[in-house]
Order: sequence, then structure tokens, then C-alpha cells
Amino acid sequence: MKRLVRSAALAACLLATALSGAAQTASTAPKTLRYAFPIAETGFDPAVISDLYSITVVSGILEAPLEFAFLERPVRLRPNTAAAMPEVSADYRTFTFRIKPGIYFADDPAFKGKKRELVAEDYVYSIKRFYDPRWRAGRLYRLESNKILGLSELRARALKERKPFDYDAPVEGLRALDRYTFQVKLAEPAPRFVYNFAEASLTGAVAREVVEFYGDRVGDHPVGTGPFKLGAWKRSSSIELDRNPGYRTVLYDEQAPEGDARLQAIAREFKGRRLPLVDRVKISIIEEPQPRWLSFLNVEQDVAEQVPAEFANVAFPNNELAPNLAKRGVLMLRYAKADVAYTYFAMENLVVGGYTPEKVALRRAIALAVDVEREIRLVRGGQGIPAQSMVSPEVQGYDPAFKSESSEYDPARANALLDMFGYVDRDGDGWREQPDGSPLVLEYATQPDQLSRKLNELWKKSMDAIGIRIVFKPAKWPEQLKASRAGKLMMWGVAWSAELPDGDTFLALGYGPNKGQSNHPRFDLPAYNALYEKQARLPDGPERREAMDAAKKLLVAYAPYKPTVHRIWTDLAYPWVLGYSRNIFVREFWKYVDLDPEAQARRGS
Repeated sequence: MKRLVRSAALAACLLATALSGAAQTASTAPKTLRYAFPIAETGFDPAVISDLYSITVVSGILEAPLEFAFLERPVRLRPNTAAAMPEVSADYRTFTFRIKPGIYFADDPAFKGKKRELVAEDYVYSIKRFYDPRWRAGRLYRLESNKILGLSELRARALKERKPFDYDAPVEGLRALDRYTFQVKLAEPAPRFVYNFAEASLTGAVAREVVEFYGDRVGDHPVGTGPFKLGAWKRSSSIELDRNPGYRTVLYDEQAPEGDARLQAIAREFKGRRLPLVDRVKISIIEEPQPRWLSFLNVEQDVAEQVPAEFANVAFPNNELAPNLAKRGVLMLRYAKADVAYTYFAMENLVVGGYTPEKVALRRAIALAVDVEREIRLVRGGQGIPAQSMVSPEVQGYDPAFKSESSEYDPARANALLDMFGYVDRDGDGWREQPDGSPLVLEYATQPDQLSRKLNELWKKSMDAIGIRIVFKPAKWPEQLKASRAGKLMMWGVAWSAELPDGDTFLALGYGPNKGQSNHPRFDLPAYNALYEKQARLPDGPERREAMDAAKKLLVAYAPYKPTVHRIWTDLAYPWVLGYSRNIFVREFWKYVDLDPEAQARRGS
């Protein structure tokens, strides 16, 4: 008996020593926030990237002049590197920004050992890079659609003369007025243009020396003035962001919404702390949902961002946190994502494209055969709402009362449309042919992950029900993106997330001049283009909403897209993650989050 007591005492002593050692190690080790992306990055050059995950990483490295207040609802713009909010002319055509002196880029060999201050010319140069044909910027439309005076002409000249883009050529619409002041002038009013200056991956400052030093490999060497810098990086495997030791003094000073006691307590507790609160962010690329979920359960991740739909009923049955997770002190955060999941039809494709009545009928029939409610219930674990249009919740222009054919499931009507326009089975093999008798086969681009496979099964059943053959073309996301930009895909099922709280970003998906950029189906309808341009010039109000609704209806009628779901995301965070919250327009949430390293170590980091 004494031996058992001594053994128990020894075990307790050893456990206490181990915990003490873990706590001591945790107190000296960098605070590292760990979570996972479901899709690999494509690079970190803001002028090149267009995918959500690369944009997210860049947003923690580069800085735009403005930012969105992290905790406030509704969202509010505030100065970031800017000394104050910009001066905006009464006609919404001239925007003047003054940058705070004394902000520096992170140290880099490109600066040859010298400290490099952020100046107004850096923003001028960074915006010009999107117009340089060399970079083939996929998000150029975000700037070009606002018609900055002289920049599109400078780009056109470079293309015509086949010469390098002239960064030093004076441009009326974009110039530095002095060391810390720059001005943007537009050809037409753009009341919401200022939002672009809160998106670090679009208007974040890049130093010219860095681009010239690294050349085509600049996407591997992002250098900014933000709270983090790129650390260890294993392409398509893991990304580490380290605290930028040269980041200026920025203190936590957030205002929480009324009625949210948890966030109000965080705002009081964190007030005055220097940002960022963690030393390192380690992002793992885990494409398959099951290993990503198991990684969180095994405490290899501190946060599960967007719990995979397949595990929704396990993690939060009936949208209530599962008891086993509640016992572990896990925080559950559920929020609407400003995005839309959809399938697009390539409008220049000979099978599904075109504007003639029979082509429109084909696309609308295909759309009517897709059971969105079934997709939400069986594939997405109930984490979404049916999309009535391409414009998502949480942005200007979304109307919860707007209803359309987009969410309808009516295979009988789909069959009738196909019959009416000559898509019938001519050879008796059970499959429909095109009106001219040629084969009717849909080619659907997809990804090799579990969610995509389940969505493919639903699409196969839906198309079987209306007698249309469909084949799936799986490939990794970056490969599909490249092919899509080149107009080589017939159909692709993806999602689009808003970077800004305005529906323009969704309507831009159908704007003709954006073909090959955001407009992957290459839809180009003069009536739609006119409505898009009209709403872009109008201030928020009834007249703009009317124009946006008319544009949404045209997208429904011509069906270049089949919008399916506006997703709802649910994040889980372990109790040692302190201050966790999400603002869907603040990608670099990491700088506002702290960790209890001792609790993290005890729980099996």
C-alpha cells in the first residue's frame, strides 16, 4: 500500500514538473496561432493574385491607407496608414489621401540595409502595377471600372507599342502631390470608390525597389509595412507569418456593438495593448475536410475556420455546440459570409454559351433542374440559404425580399423548356441532343476534394433527371483558375466572396469589360453593362437599388450563372484563443487575437 502511495506521489510530482516545464517553455516560446486553409495559396504578389487565401495572407503583410474597424457593426471605415479620412470632392471624382510620416517597410535585402519609409509615391506605384500588362492582373477591373484618368490609356499604349509599362509617365488621375500626399481623380462619379482603399491586397503599398529586386519572383517575397512578414513557407503545404519587428506602435482600441457583452468585455480588457498580440501565425494547407477537422480535434489547430459542412451535425447539431466541445471550453462563432456559391456557363462556349433563345433556354433548364434545398441539407449541413441572385447578404444592394427563378427547383419545367427548344433525344439512347442533332454533353470543371465530389453527385442526378449527359473534369484549384481566366472551361462551380461591403463586387461578375478577370463566363450584354455603370455612379438610395435590382433580373433571365447558396460559416476556437471575433471585411483578424500560451501548452500544442 505504501508503495502505491509513493508511486502515486511520484507520478503527481512528475506531472507537476512536466506541466511546470511546459508552462515555462510556453512563456518563452513565440505565441503561435495555428489554423488551416482548405485551398492552397497561389502566391503573394497583390497585382497577380485573385484567390481568397492568397489575398488573406497578403492582407497581413501589406497595408492600405484605410481599414475597417474590427468590432464595430455596422462596418465603419477608419484611417490606417492615412493620417485622416481622405478629402472627397462633392462630385465623388477626386480623392486626396495624406499618409502618416514615420511608417517603415519591413527590413529586406532590396533596401540594401537602409530603413525605407512609406511615402505617397508607393501608393501611386502600387496602383499602377495593376495596369502593367506584364502582371496580367486578374483584379484590374476593380480599379479600371472606376476610370482613373489616364491609367487605362497608359496601359493601352504599352500594349499597342509592345513596350514596358512607363511607371514614370505623369498621369492626371493618379499622382503624388508631395512626399506624404497622393490624389486620385476619376472620369466619372464613384461614391463608393473609397472602399477600395481599405483592401490591402488591392491598394496596399509595395515598394518599387522590392519589385525591381525580385522581378518575376516578387510574389515569393512580399514586403510591406504591416504587422506581419512572411516567414517559413512550404508552397501548398504551410505558411508562417512572423511578427514584423519594425511595425509601428498601434494600440488596440475597438468599440464593441451594444448588447454584445462578450465583445464589450474583450474591448475593455484589450484596450491599450500593442498590436499584433501574437508573434506568429502558422497556416496549414489541408484540402480534405476530414483531416482538417481531425487536426482541430487533435489540438493541432487553435481555430477551425469554417467547420467543414460534413461535420456540422457532429460539431453543432441543430446549430448548438456539441456537449463534448462545450466541456472543452470551445467557443462557437456563427456568422453570415458575404459570398455566393455558383456555377457559371461560359458564354463563348459553343454548347452552353450564346444569347439566342435556345441557348438561354438550355441554361435556364439546367438551372431549374438543380435542387438547391437538397444541396444545403445534404451536402452543406444546413449551413447556407438559397441564393435568389448573385448579390449576397451583408452588402449594399442585397434585398432579403427579392425572389427569383434562381432558387427554384422544377425539373418538369426544365424538361418542357428543353423539349420546346429542340433539345430532344433523336437517336433513342436516352440522352438529349442539341437542336442541330449534335451531341449534348456538359463538361463541368471541379476540384478533387470531398465537398466537390458530393456536389458532383447531385449535379449528376439532376442532369440524369432531364436527360443531359454531364462529365466532370477535376483539377487543382490553381489549374482550374488559370484555365478559367483563359476561357477554356465550359462550366465551373466555385464561390465569390465580397472584399467590400457593397454589391457592386457581385454585379461586376457580369460586366462585359471584366471578361477574363472577375467575369469568368465572359457575359457581355449591352443592357446589363449600362445598368452596371449606372448603379456605380449613383449614391446609395432608392434609384441605385432600382438599377441594381434590374441588373440582377437580367442575370437571372440570361443565366450566365446559376447561383445556389449564400454560405453561413461557423468557426470554433479553443479557450486559450483570447479575443476571438470575426469581421468578414477584415481578413487579417490575427492581429486582434491573443493567446494564453500556458493553457495552449497544457492542452497539447
